[in-house]
Amino acid sequence: MPNLGTARAQRFHAYVERLSTALGHRDRHGPLRAYVTGLCLPGERKSIEPMAARVDPRHVRARHQSMHHFVANAAWDDGAVLRAARETVLAALARHGPVAAWVVDDTGMPKKGRHSVGVARQYCGVLGKQDNCQVAVSLSWAHERASVPVAYRLYLPETWAQDRRRRRAAGVPDAIEFRTKWQIALEQVAQIAAEGVPAAPVVADAGYGVVTAFRDALTAQAIPYVVGISTETTVWAPGRAPLPPPKYRGHGRPPTLIRRTGRHRPLSVRALAQQLPARAWRTVTWRAGTRGAMRSRFAAVRVRPAHRDDWRSTPRLEEWLLIEWPRGEAAPIKYWLSTLPPTATSIDLVRLAMLRWRIERDYQELKDELGLDHFEGRGWRGFHHHASLCIAAYAFLAAERLTHFPPEPLAFLPAPRLPKRFIPRGAPRAS
Repeated sequence: MPNLGTARAQRFHAYVERLSTALGHRDRHGPLRAYVTGLCLPGERKSIEPMAARVDPRHVRARHQSMHHFVANAAWDDGAVLRAARETVLAALARHGPVAAWVVDDTGMPKKGRHSVGVARQYCGVLGKQDNCQVAVSLSWAHERASVPVAYRLYLPETWAQDRRRRRAAGVPDAIEFRTKWQIALEQVAQIAAEGVPAAPVVADAGYGVVTAFRDALTAQAIPYVVGISTETTVWAPGRAPLPPPKYRGHGRPPTLIRRTGRHRPLSVRALAQQLPARAWRTVTWRAGTRGAMRSRFAAVRVRPAHRDDWRSTPRLEEWLLIEWPRGEAAPIKYWLSTLPPTATSIDLVRLAMLRWRIERDYQELKDELGLDHFEGRGWRGFHHHASLCIAAYAFLAAERLTHFPPEPLAFLPAPRLPKRFIPRGAPRAS
């Protein structure tokens, strides 16, 4: 019987063969195997040349050219590869229960220069500030045991979308128009839903949750959500609602818009939190962490969002407002709106809201272990091909963690010896 390492390697090679069937042309199967294998081999740098040296140390130059053409230039469908990866990870997830949430998020990749596709001075979460970077929007499946991205697309800033010369140089398809991050996320939700995958609540941070149009679009599709909001978001307090239209006095068109007055107005969620009685707050534990139980103090109340509702003929429906106010803090630190059913408990709301943080670990491992941000090309096609193969490799590793215990290191394949004195271009030392 083969040992665990051999068995895992055999499962990996069978998985890569399944991915290869999504490419169509057999000439692409070899480069795909080499690329995904290179991503899973140990090594600090996962750009093409160091991977080529690890995969085929005796023929580095030829392997490098083959892998570069496959990722940067070959016209294969990265979406088809992601679909094959999704099938594998969904089967593994299903063994531990249904997917709990579809998590919308984005990640930044700092870059120097201005020629790599989508690079602009914008907010970079990795750096915590505005800087030169690329930003990609993703949709992930998640539950308590695991999570993995299932859709991934570069955010193309408006300056890029309107610059024909830069678009042409980077190979941006003509069909790609400017989309905000929340619009890209909605397209990803619609794409995954169209595949017939069982729906789950959408979870997102305040970068998406503050956009009323994003929340309204999910509601229109009957998709519940738990999304972060800002302290300035306005709501009607529990039991309150806008005033009905004024009575018709027989002149002109009958009034149809609901109303506010100087005394009858919505308030910010921050102000509402300050008004809640002590009995509204309870301590909730949502999971066991490496440093003990994860718990904090929360309040959950039913409110009506108030964004521009004085331009509506009917009030918005009630939703949950979830507020986190840890003991010892001078003010609440986080707020969420949710369209989970009125029967949902505080624990239900908190667990879903906190599930978003699993995605941070995914991004960290995708970058640190699988080189998501190591791609050195400048083009649209290469950016998405590289990311899709990184995610496909990660999907295999996520499925392994769910199926086989204990989990093993991400870089599990044995690496052949590198040629003596091999130093990849741009590296200060051998990789």
